[in-house]
Amino acid sequence: MAMSEESKWVKLKPIEATVESFEEYGQVVEASPDGEEFGARDAQLDLSHGVPRFYIMHLEDRPLKFSKITHHASVTQCLGSVGGHVWYLGVAKPTIVDKQTLESKDREGKNVVQSRCATGHFYVPPAVANVRVFKITGPKFLKLNHGTWHAGPLFRADTMDFFNLELSNTNVVDHTSHDFVKANGVEFLIDEQL
Repeated sequence: MAMSEESKWVKLKPIEATVESFEEYGQVVEASPDGEEFGARDAQLDLSHGVPRFYIMHLEDRPLKFSKITHHASVTQCLGSVGGHVWYLGVAKPTIVDKQTLESKDREGKNVVQSRCATGHFYVPPAVANVRVFKITGPKFLKLNHGTWHAGPLFRADTMDFFNLELSNTNVVDHTSHDFVKANGVEFLIDEQL
């Protein structure tokens, strides 16, 4: 991704993904003892709107910068590095607008947009100031809540493989994106030295 002449860099220091630090965006799921019963530490999934798809996603050339961010309104998504390698994920809190809010006066002053994807849901574009970057290390995965904006996985290596759990058609019918260069004139750069 080459930086355009009109955009500026916003540097973000990564936050280590822990159960506590990531709770506004989803869950960090770590190893649990074999035989432990289902509980709050397990991924709280919603795959009820279609056929689940669990696969290994091979990614190449995903440097530590981004200008676009995506969300899925109808499904939770899980991502984890095969082998527990270090990776990064840009995120912003969900901004989906429910029908009740859409019809109320609470909508005033908000830039509410209708998604062009098949779900046709409404949302408020994510604010530059609300974007965070998380660093994921070791044998754990992230579960993203409905509507959590995300950019990545991003990593330093040339290639990495990731476990991915979503619906079989998520990227066809439930893929809403926001372009920070077009809308805000910014691109994000992950900088651990900040």
